[in-house]
Amino acid sequence: MKCHPRCVVNLHIPHQKEIIMTEATLEKLKILAAAAKYDVSCSSSGTVRRNDGKGVGNTVGGVGICHSFAADGRCIALLKVMLTNYCKYDCAYCINRRSNDIPRATLSVSELVGITMEFYRRNYIEGLFLSSGVVRNPDYTMERIARIAKELRTVHRFNGYIHLKSIPGASRELVSEAGRYADRMSVNIEIPNEESLKFLAPDKDYSSIYQPMNFIRQGVLECEEDRKKFVNVPRFVPAGQSTQMIVGASRDTDRDILRVSSSLYSMPTMRRVYYSGYVSVNSYDSRLPVLRQPPLVRENRLYQADWLMRFYHFKADEITDGDNPNLDLEVDPKLAWALRHPEAFPIDVNRAPYEMILRVPGIGVKSATLIVNARRYRHLDSGHLKKIGVVMKRARYFITCGELSALCIADSSPEYVRKQLTVKPKVSPLQLSFDFS
Repeated sequence: MKCHPRCVVNLHIPHQKEIIMTEATLEKLKILAAAAKYDVSCSSSGTVRRNDGKGVGNTVGGVGICHSFAADGRCIALLKVMLTNYCKYDCAYCINRRSNDIPRATLSVSELVGITMEFYRRNYIEGLFLSSGVVRNPDYTMERIARIAKELRTVHRFNGYIHLKSIPGASRELVSEAGRYADRMSVNIEIPNEESLKFLAPDKDYSSIYQPMNFIRQGVLECEEDRKKFVNVPRFVPAGQSTQMIVGASRDTDRDILRVSSSLYSMPTMRRVYYSGYVSVNSYDSRLPVLRQPPLVRENRLYQADWLMRFYHFKADEITDGDNPNLDLEVDPKLAWALRHPEAFPIDVNRAPYEMILRVPGIGVKSATLIVNARRYRHLDSGHLKKIGVVMKRARYFITCGELSALCIADSSPEYVRKQLTVKPKVSPLQLSFDFS
């Protein structure tokens, strides 16, 4: 009888060493897992790495790992940890900066490989997200990261998801070595302006950050060309790369952030730009703003603006401009753009082009596609739009479809529409509420 690969993993790997989870190892793991929580540049990857019966694990349904949900509804998780939180750099915004007096720990290559495999066997995780502080020099750190991925793939035949951080300043040979075994790699920009980066992180510069990004891009493109000529070509970072920018640690505007994101998305291998609201972990540093809490609303607005650039054909300079360098925190970026451009509305949903329908608040990509397809067969009215999924409460101020009687933005004013769409709902007197003041 043939057993599941998980059940016979030791039979496939006869020379595998048994890792004993000592109290000291678990304490190091606790420190390094906590140190990695501020890096948000990981999520569902879209890569597929199937199990051929000879290895361990897989990425099911093309979904990556990181406390995400698979297409079949499963909640999947990964081990998110740092190799070490010792770091030679003294970045003002980082909890692991050299000058901070915090508990430090380092895991050896064998320890981290053993922990990953042991956690997988216990069904705690299905993949690994690995980052690290920079010790000695970038190449020394990158070599250890690459060795971990190589050992997981070649020695333990691990087919689960692996996301590796590329160390700024590392050589092309080491980045290429890591890319042969990783599903996704990322290099964090952190600050959208080089002058601000040098102010907050004197040891870093844009050339050391963009260099490994280019190494990854070149490796992916070379792999794609080789796969056109040869049959058995090893994949190189099949899920592309990602990066992260910190929001609120510097004086850079949302326009600065979105312009950098727009230029990054022009790279064929860049899949996601993540935005992380600055957490005031080093409040003693006078270079940093004093924040009572992270700018979560601003972070959310940037994700919405990022979505507009990726799927709604918006450009960065349309979402923000010289008069409005920061996103409106009261309304989402799409509605803010519509309120700033009343001359573009109302539009006739039965005749307007697809790109313009996408810009109507309350209409998403799926709804816009359905509108364009449905209007070929009949004249659409508000009832049809509701069935399609259009949020008429928002869209009715920006469209016409024959029988709409509500005031549109051209008949009233942007101020009136804004007030109607931002009014807070009244609480029913029958609803139970508590006053904790």
